Amino acid sequence: MKLLILFLLAGGAVWAGRYFAAARRQRKRRVLLATPFPPQWSAILKENLPPYQKIPPQLQQQLHDYIRIFIGEKSFEGCGGLTLTDEIRVTIAAQACMLLLNRRSDCYPRLYSVLVYPSTYVVGARNSLDFHSSDASVRLGESWHHGAVVLAWDSVKSGALNFRDGHNVAMHEFAHQLDQEDGRADGAPILGMRSAYSAWSRVFSKEYELLLHQTKKGKKSVMDKYGATNAAEFFAVATETFFEKPAQLRKKHPELYLELQGFYKVNPVEWAN
Repeated sequence: MKLLILFLLAGGAVWAGRYFAAARRQRKRRVLLATPFPPQWSAILKENLPPYQKIPPQLQQQLHDYIRIFIGEKSFEGCGGLTLTDEIRVTIAAQACMLLLNRRSDCYPRLYSVLVYPSTYVVGARNSLDFHSSDASVRLGESWHHGAVVLAWDSVKSGALNFRDGHNVAMHEFAHQLDQEDGRADGAPILGMRSAYSAWSRVFSKEYELLLHQTKKGKKSVMDKYGATNAAEFFAVATETFFEKPAQLRKKHPELYLELQGFYKVNPVEWAN
């Protein structure tokens, strides 16, 4: 009986700790959202993110809110001698938060740190999902299971500025974070309804096998061949393509486009031109 009481008390303490932590987070968010969006941040978005001025005002407001939360809650760290600036923080946060528009999201709850290198960096073996690389130890970005994303700033900025080439290292790595929110990196993020997984699995399996076949045969695809690495990389590459080459993806892979549109709750074709 005594053990049962101690167990219940311990469980109550854990619950109370989580409750108060959530309450503190909500209070902090109310303060963040009550703060006007800095004009210099808007200037950075206009300069570095071409789709920004094309998305509807309500989505711009959503993006502003998510950016404030993201920058207010996540720790940014400059690596390799990089000095962090508002341009770096806002450009990274904006691309990450474009994946959250129109969705009920807690803004990457498992993510705590964003580590930014000035350019391509070299690392040893890690338990991570790394972006396109000709050498396993040379990377442009990676997503860690334990709450961090690592990015090369020059690749992030060029990926944002050139928003039509289908390559976006920031969106790629933050798609991995969405995929990992359920604790697994398997190409199936949290979909909300259990019934949605059947269609998702069918479409993504078929499209992954198609890309794998095209890659082996040396055939071109609207999606980068790196997506044929595994299911997790396929989802990340498909996400890049969805936002940067939406018209081509919808034309060549309509079922895949509809699944991604159902998940991301936006239609990038509307603001692609």
